Amino acid sequence: MVANLYAHQDQNVRRTWLLMTAIFALLLGLGWVFSQVYQDPTILYVFAAVSIIGNISAYWFSDKIALASSGAQPVSREQNVRLYRIVENLCITAGLPVPRLYVLPGAQINAFATGRNAKHAAVAVTQGALSRLDDNELTGVLAHELSHVGNRDILVSTIVVVLGGLIAAMANVFLRISMFGGNRRNNRDGAGILFILAIVSAVLAPIAATLIQLAVSRKREYLADSSGALLTRYPEGLASALEKIRTDQEPLPRASNATAHLYIANPFRGRQSAGWFARLFMTHPPLDDRIRILRGME
Repeated sequence: MVANLYAHQDQNVRRTWLLMTAIFALLLGLGWVFSQVYQDPTILYVFAAVSIIGNISAYWFSDKIALASSGAQPVSREQNVRLYRIVENLCITAGLPVPRLYVLPGAQINAFATGRNAKHAAVAVTQGALSRLDDNELTGVLAHELSHVGNRDILVSTIVVVLGGLIAAMANVFLRISMFGGNRRNNRDGAGILFILAIVSAVLAPIAATLIQLAVSRKREYLADSSGALLTRYPEGLASALEKIRTDQEPLPRASNATAHLYIANPFRGRQSAGWFARLFMTHPPLDDRIRILRGME
């Protein structure tokens, strides 16, 4: 079972990197289309430069941005011995350094991990998770988050999100230029066709980027569930926590679309359609599927 799980992890990691490559190619493709429309190769260079600068910025500052925007407050061992004890035991088992620990405001059961690598990782847990989960359930949730750190997918996810945001922003800029600045060139040599292609690309590229971003998010949740269950040797702990999350309707005060994908479960609680089209735009896999897979591992 362990060998199969590691093979499954490797497969998911490869797919995640392929998705990240696809969204980077999408950004460069968008730049190429507009460089052809305006017959200016500088545009393509600008797209490439912005994507590289955005990734560098995301690498160094993504954790600080995520923690600040969510209202996370650092917690010391003296303030919460139970939390530190569980995390320290899991880190010893996983061979990871103990991350910085934070508490999020709100009664909702949720948590997330962030950081560019294991040495600079942080794990944030809501007050609701600390007060409403028993030790086995809290251990399952924390093992899930530490698995994100161990799998290094928090960095991958951040890069994909940044690239997706860049695609949407730059597509919007060039769409406005096209609509209001006009394509002042004449229509010879297929200029009109290229202009139409640019408009279509500016509309569809952000949608495609969003779909790829959400696909990465869903892949990483399945992978962290499996890795967390392997770490604790007790899949039922996380499955039971996810059951409580499924029925939890408490709001999260500082939830935002920018960081929703980081959490163990969607922070915007409510009924969600299970249709195939709706699933394309989910930030997380359906909780029922995750619970079923975890209980199938026992």
